Amino acid sequence: MTVHDAAIIGAGFGGIGAAIQLHRLGLHDLVILERESDLGGTWHVNRYPGLAVDIPSSTYSYSFAPNPYWSRLYAPGAELKQYAAHVADTYDVRRHMRFDTVVDGAEWDEDGQHWTVRIAGGERLRARMLLTATGFLSQPRMPDIEGIESFAGTVIHTTRWDDDIDLDGRRAAVIGTGATAVQLIPEIAPQLAELTVYQRTAIWVTPKQDGAVPERLQRLYARVPLTQRVVRTVGSGILEAIMVSGVLRYRQAKVLNRGVEKLALRHLRRQVHDPETRRKLTPDYSFGCKRPTFSNTYFPTFNRPNVRLETTPIARIEPDGIVTTDGARTQIDTLVLATGFNLWDANFPAFEVVGRGGKDLGRFWREGRFQAYEGVAVPGFPNFISLNSPYSYSGLSYFTTIESQMKHMERLIGEMQRRGAATFEVTERANTAFLDRMTGNLEDSVFVHGSCATSRSYYFNQHGEATLLRPTSTINAFREAGSFPLDDYAYA
Repeated sequence: MTVHDAAIIGAGFGGIGAAIQLHRLGLHDLVILERESDLGGTWHVNRYPGLAVDIPSSTYSYSFAPNPYWSRLYAPGAELKQYAAHVADTYDVRRHMRFDTVVDGAEWDEDGQHWTVRIAGGERLRARMLLTATGFLSQPRMPDIEGIESFAGTVIHTTRWDDDIDLDGRRAAVIGTGATAVQLIPEIAPQLAELTVYQRTAIWVTPKQDGAVPERLQRLYARVPLTQRVVRTVGSGILEAIMVSGVLRYRQAKVLNRGVEKLALRHLRRQVHDPETRRKLTPDYSFGCKRPTFSNTYFPTFNRPNVRLETTPIARIEPDGIVTTDGARTQIDTLVLATGFNLWDANFPAFEVVGRGGKDLGRFWREGRFQAYEGVAVPGFPNFISLNSPYSYSGLSYFTTIESQMKHMERLIGEMQRRGAATFEVTERANTAFLDRMTGNLEDSVFVHGSCATSRSYYFNQHGEATLLRPTSTINAFREAGSFPLDDYAYA
């Protein structure tokens, strides 16, 4: 019976980082299971027009594998996919990947002291450790709208964009105005005869300081890596100020938060001509309750004569149109769903995970509270590292989360190896203390002291708790990842 060192579920940036760290620890019998046809996670699945990273490219990469050749300050999605492939090949982790492999569940085998992973189709594989790297934005949300299944035209979800569809001259509707829609709508509007954008919740949008990265600067980054590290440090500092001061320390720094709101509102006033449209595009919740975005092209799209913003709720969808609750009907032939992702119902976890004594992770989180020690471990789940967990997302760049978790893995698994132990499991005591500290930290945040009731933010779970973000600085996250008490885990 083959028992691998570790099974990693997901071949996005989180899974790639985990595999690199396990290699560093001397573990090379790995299997990385990916449901899609290639690596890259969200940057493989998403390929809609306008797709790009929504924070500066210099901060959206592994610090140990900088890319000096980003073409723009905000890299297009295709470049992120290429970067993922480059890192996987450079660090020799692609060989562990199995694509088109859907994991149905995983269960801890107490007798064998390993995880058994169930794969769709009946296959079983075994591994001493289980690492879930399924990402935060991996389970698409389909809108629950009466009649949507009856629509006779073309339906496209942004996570399954069809490049073969010709949009020229079509009458389309986009449902959703989150970050994806902000990128997509300006790209497709010029092609369409008519576009109606259905908005439930306005989004905070600030100016985007974007532009091409000159080739001479790319060559400088490649020749003198320190220059790019400096740019990364400055960019990360700005993002940290926005997240920590304006969101997590809202009670102490309301002035900063309000200042960003004023910047966004000035941006809106400058770019949208019609006062009523501006009113509809103005958020009625505090900045930071919901992830904001950057764009210089989204607002001007609503000045186009073929684009209309609709904020009246949708009553139903008919075979050739959408009817709102006021009885108005808009005829369309194409329906674009920019409805985001289902985090809390379908993604935590993304498949059934059963630990010691039959403890079901999804049930534990939903019936109790969403929690994970240092954003990686849960009591009752030996040799389990959850890379997309409550209180794990640190800062605005996903890579700060990935690298702090890699550092935690280095300390934890290194200690297990030093002791000659076969298993690790976080203690109830340590988990409870961490949870109490995180919930206490949230008392200073915009989620408690701001006006978030109308934000419909994925930061909040179904219990109304904002448990996605780690409410500390990224400096704190890295420091604790390298210094947490080793006896917060039990080893056997």
